[in-house]
Amino acid sequence: MNTFNDTYLRAARGERTETVPVWFMRQAGRSQPEYRAIKEKYSLFEITHQPELAAYVTRLPVEQYNVDAAILYKDIMSPLPAIGVQVDIKSGIGPVIDNPIRSLQDVEKLGEIHPEEDVPYVLDTIKLLTTEQLNVPLIGFAGAPFTLASYMIEGGPSKNSDKSFMYAEQEAWFALMDKLAEMTIVYAKAQINAGAKAFQIFDSWVGALNVQDYRTFIKPIMTKIFTELKKEGVPVTMFGVGASHLAMEWHDLPLDVVGLDWRLPIDEARNRGIHKTVMGNLDPSLLLAPFDVIQEKAKEIIDQGIKQPGYIFNLGHGVFPSVNPDTLKRLTTFVHEYSRERISTL
Repeated sequence: MNTFNDTYLRAARGERTETVPVWFMRQAGRSQPEYRAIKEKYSLFEITHQPELAAYVTRLPVEQYNVDAAILYKDIMSPLPAIGVQVDIKSGIGPVIDNPIRSLQDVEKLGEIHPEEDVPYVLDTIKLLTTEQLNVPLIGFAGAPFTLASYMIEGGPSKNSDKSFMYAEQEAWFALMDKLAEMTIVYAKAQINAGAKAFQIFDSWVGALNVQDYRTFIKPIMTKIFTELKKEGVPVTMFGVGASHLAMEWHDLPLDVVGLDWRLPIDEARNRGIHKTVMGNLDPSLLLAPFDVIQEKAKEIIDQGIKQPGYIFNLGHGVFPSVNPDTLKRLTTFVHEYSRERISTL
């Protein structure tokens, strides 16, 4: 194995790096022809249950694009069956849950996760990658309680049903948040103990909340989760979509990296008072534009990001399936070369 590349870890901890580290959310899968060939034979759950195959999908973009971190290939729904939630990933729809949460009694029926018994394939994938296959950090991840609750209450993709439940059934809501927080902490620590060098929480639907509701119904739970994860000694990141109004709330949490989508410019985030490491935030739609257009926007983002130490280049959301893998390879090279040149003059 080549020398370990720790650029991502150093940037996540707020250090000035020689180049800006880059990785792409949803870099593993979707747009890669090798992945699509695998998906013709196996479902997402079937891939994640085969450590050798999941490890291959995880490391493929590292080898193809020369990115500075790998993101574990799995789904945010992976831990839910362990606590008694029956999940099916249906093509064109997403996660579908047959036993949605409707009451406090439903919440009380939920069990606990025991990762070594319930998701050994996830831990085996991590061990394979971190002991044999990667020369960059592996990022473990989990879905945030709010987003998981969105699916669990509605029975599928939704941005609204969980809010109604949150307002109307507050005792059940907070009980559910406690259950999901405990699951997330145990699950995350197991990933880190297996070898993940960093961890990220994804909150896809949290942008549906206003700031006051976030502070009341969500922030105490996220504080609990990140307080526990910080004890593990790896950098931790928070990312959500359409949630620029919550960026300062995340900054208050005991975490290392605030992920930004494309709606909030880095300069504006800094002006609001965000001084921790930031990650982002090229609009993924731009990856379908001519490369000179991508390049100019990337320059603008990098120039803002490197004004202070602690910056990681990423997209403002995930890679689209229609993106040409060569575009991601070219963009990674450009970010490395342009940022090296710009940082050397600071």
